[in-house]
Amino acid sequence: MSRSLIVQFKNSEDEICGPTIDVPLDSSVDQLTTLLNQILENEERLPYLFYVLKENKEEVEIVDGINEAVSSAAHSTETVLSIRFVPQALFRVRPVTRCTATLPAHAEAILTVQFSPNGADLATGSGDTTVRLWDVSSQTPRRKLDGHKGWVLCVVWSPDAELLASGSMDSTVIIWDPREGSRRTHLKGHKKWISSICWEPLHRSRSGQSERLASGSEDCKVRIWHARTGRCEFVLSGHTKAITCVRWGGEGMIYSSSQDRTIKVWSDADGSQVRSLQGHGHWVNTMALSTDYALRCGVFDIRRKTAPSTPGESKLLAMEMYNVAKRDRPEKLVSGSDDFTLQLWEPATSEKPLCRMTGHQQLVNMVAFSPDQQFIASASFDRSVRLWHASSGNFITTLRGHVAAVYQVAWSADSRLLLSSSKDSTVKVWEMRTRKLKVDLPGHADEVYAVDWSPDGTKVASGGKDRALKLWQN
Repeated sequence: MSRSLIVQFKNSEDEICGPTIDVPLDSSVDQLTTLLNQILENEERLPYLFYVLKENKEEVEIVDGINEAVSSAAHSTETVLSIRFVPQALFRVRPVTRCTATLPAHAEAILTVQFSPNGADLATGSGDTTVRLWDVSSQTPRRKLDGHKGWVLCVVWSPDAELLASGSMDSTVIIWDPREGSRRTHLKGHKKWISSICWEPLHRSRSGQSERLASGSEDCKVRIWHARTGRCEFVLSGHTKAITCVRWGGEGMIYSSSQDRTIKVWSDADGSQVRSLQGHGHWVNTMALSTDYALRCGVFDIRRKTAPSTPGESKLLAMEMYNVAKRDRPEKLVSGSDDFTLQLWEPATSEKPLCRMTGHQQLVNMVAFSPDQQFIASASFDRSVRLWHASSGNFITTLRGHVAAVYQVAWSADSRLLLSSSKDSTVKVWEMRTRKLKVDLPGHADEVYAVDWSPDGTKVASGGKDRALKLWQN
């Protein structure tokens, strides 16, 4: 006769779902999934991940069966076992395994790459002062955009995929029309180089089209621009050192991080400062929002085949997609610093961090929430990538394999895979189920500065010091 124990299912917000149930100790993940779907009365069978809590508050994933996880967590079979469940995406992104194109076009290092929200186009910025557009389906160059007089440090697509913004060492931002390959507006006002650009979320746009964007600069200022008129609507002054990162949230807040060790929260309506988040002991290098994926994709959904036909429809759909991603909870913000730590914030409710996340041995270069908002990945100069629980900030594991500093990370659309790029000239694909290396992608001749995974999950782009753009797919 098989032994059993009493379990209680809880969601990621620690809310109880259903009654306590007596289940066999040898129950598999598939059996737990079937049981949970019945409890939640799902119309179609949804996939889930399951975790049990250890005494030190770390979570153990149920991989093979409850018995193994209970033994690892040192849980008594005589008490109620809480099992946290996390829904997974219905679609599945296949890991990229091969380089399908090497495109040598830039004359200097590629510093930034980004796919358009619909996944059809790719933009790259380089030390040769140019922006280049690429056709993803044919893997060919589309246009060369000249206009900057310094290194292009960031390229960012608008969430409706109609405009492209680029920021440069020449202290200007240029708004491009990617279809025509023409310059729409040249935004001048910053005194030093542009470090970060972020577009206003589509659902907050007055017209249903991408209109406003924020730019952060080495001159300690954040400027809010109207992209189509070129007018600077207001200047956000308050930081005392260089701006390192800017994020525009879906709840009317703009976030800016700085070398002055603070993160400031501003109202996007009038530019007034709402609060200042203090806690880091050194430069704040990077930030990410829990809703970043939804804000980036705008109206483009991997499961939706047609785009809205009017700006009004676009705004409504963008709002719907954002609300689904937010799940009636305040946005979370995670920051990474030169003090080797990350901090998890809920800026809408508190100036104090929810959690201080320690473990890295060198500065944190990039942080990113998974699209399903269950995980946070952090890239560090200590040659590692670390995984954390997005809800609590608890440490999960360290992904080791790179032999030099890790520059960037990028999630697949289904949150099952993670990319990392490094000074060691490789791109690596990590699997979340096993928490181990899935695919090693060598091929670059030098440091890989930038990497991005297309929002539809079909392709990966990487670029770096060897001046070659590489496209990867399954």
